[in-house]
Amino acid sequence: MKDRIYVCHTYYHVYVTFLKELNLPKEKRGQATLLLSSLSNNFENLKERVESTGLFEQVLPFDEKRDTEYPDLAKLRQPRNNVLLHLLQRIIFTRKYGNYVAKTVPVNFKEYKEVYVYCDSDPIGYYLNTHRIYYHALEDGLNCIKNFDAARYDNRGHFKLKAFMSERLNLIFIQNGYGKYCLDMEVNDVKAIKYPYRKYKEVPRQPLVEALDQDDKNLILKAFIRNREELEKQIYDTGAIGDKILILTEPLCTLDVREQIFRDLVTTYEKEGTVFLKPHPRDELDYKTVFADVPQFDATVPMEMLNFFPNLRFKKVVSVLTETKAIQFADEVVKLGIDFMDKYEDPKIHRQNEQI
Repeated sequence: MKDRIYVCHTYYHVYVTFLKELNLPKEKRGQATLLLSSLSNNFENLKERVESTGLFEQVLPFDEKRDTEYPDLAKLRQPRNNVLLHLLQRIIFTRKYGNYVAKTVPVNFKEYKEVYVYCDSDPIGYYLNTHRIYYHALEDGLNCIKNFDAARYDNRGHFKLKAFMSERLNLIFIQNGYGKYCLDMEVNDVKAIKYPYRKYKEVPRQPLVEALDQDDKNLILKAFIRNREELEKQIYDTGAIGDKILILTEPLCTLDVREQIFRDLVTTYEKEGTVFLKPHPRDELDYKTVFADVPQFDATVPMEMLNFFPNLRFKKVVSVLTETKAIQFADEVVKLGIDFMDKYEDPKIHRQNEQI
């Protein structure tokens, strides 16, 4: 049996995986497999950079596909007025989708002692439960269930019945720990989650960071920074006038509205000093073109990497919905929140927890 495997969908997932592996005893490192799913992210040459660290036994691409790639599943996605017919349709969808995903997985998951999956809401969750493979789920982003309880929101109406059919009977599938073959789900802060669940297992991420030594941090930087010299030049030789303000972009709303949001934020905060943008890795707005006059960091570099550069300080870091508790390189952190978003789009779009 092989030791463990991680399924990652974002750069942040890979970062957290590094934290977990680097917190193991040194003799246990280098024994894990890392799968990089192309479902929602272009990892470019991250595979080669991760391989160069020697921290993983294998780093493999995973051509995970959404259900929209399979035309015959479309009719099974259509809502039905009759709850029993709807559930029957969902049972069929779950099995068919899980079997389709099986054709894309590049490894035999049953060969691993431990399977770790970020975003089991993605196709991999259907596969693991359909094929009865036990796994550990991990919170997608920092405190993401606190901000958006996707399992309950996506299954509004008869949630207890649906949860029973998923967790106990394995007839349908619900993400975030409610799958029958999900052993537990690691979350950053159990107390912050409105609806507790027995499978939630608190594994705070900050202590994992604090346990790193400088060699560990350099290893992470080696994997994530494509051009460290260029990034350090951005950090230390910016020609910034006055205080430095960092604005974190996010894949919010439509592209035109998103552009307006960040134009407004740049206009607001440039009165306080030099504004920098840190584009989100999954943000498809072309900031280098649209905001050509605003200094920017590489979108593929997780925000948390900036904690590892000595003497880097911002007066303020501003986010809309992104959790900012991991930031240690700013004198002040501003999270604008959903009230701010109300000015730009229908509140129902981003106030999901209030609709549960």
